[in-house]
Amino acid sequence: MSEGALISRFPLNERGRDLAVGDIHGYFALLQRALDRAGFDQARDRLFSVGDLTDRGPECAEALDWLDKPWFHPVCGNHDDYVCRHQSCDRENWIQNGGSWFQCLSRAEQDSFAARYRMLPIAIEVATPAGPVGLLHADCPFPSWQTLLDRLDGGVTGGQLRAIKNVCLWSRRRIELMDERGIEGLVALIVGHTPLSAPARLGNVFYIDTGGWYPHAGGFFTLLDLHSLTPVSLSPSP
Repeated sequence: MSEGALISRFPLNERGRDLAVGDIHGYFALLQRALDRAGFDQARDRLFSVGDLTDRGPECAEALDWLDKPWFHPVCGNHDDYVCRHQSCDRENWIQNGGSWFQCLSRAEQDSFAARYRMLPIAIEVATPAGPVGLLHADCPFPSWQTLLDRLDGGVTGGQLRAIKNVCLWSRRRIELMDERGIEGLVALIVGHTPLSAPARLGNVFYIDTGGWYPHAGGFFTLLDLHSLTPVSLSPSP
């Protein structure tokens, strides 16, 4: 996928499982532990992420190593977008929300992170046996998935792109209103951004950020099977 791509599309995985995980926030060791317990097969399975790879956790620097894994496919989250805009974003707000790790990097390291994060798509579409499943960080700005794809494929720029990204990366309106109307043109839309004590569903929109990034308060990583749309059962920790 070239730098600046807004959509990434994936064909049907006929060899293994497609799993999605909620916000990671620099807790890659705990994510790996969850994958191991789920029997994740790197040769066959794929892992899709709803974004927010870094900030808050102890292993943010490992994000680039994870982006090199051929089976790991994230969308851009609002915290990832901070990295993309690190020279112009509200640094004080970012630091208050876990971004201090980035400020400690050298200029070259910051630029390296920004270059990689700018390659993250806003939207991912995955083919499944039941039909397409979409992934965004926060929400879809349109009632139809195809409308979003048409806008992004059409090369939207400027204020229109900023408005679309604002919803895709930041909006909590749907879950605040408990809006169950769903998104047309998808079997399911998978999102994170809003931490919950358990996975939730509104129409065909699945919320899977269950706080794997705050394990000290009982949070855990939800791994959702995109073919069955059910959480993967994890074996007990040793």
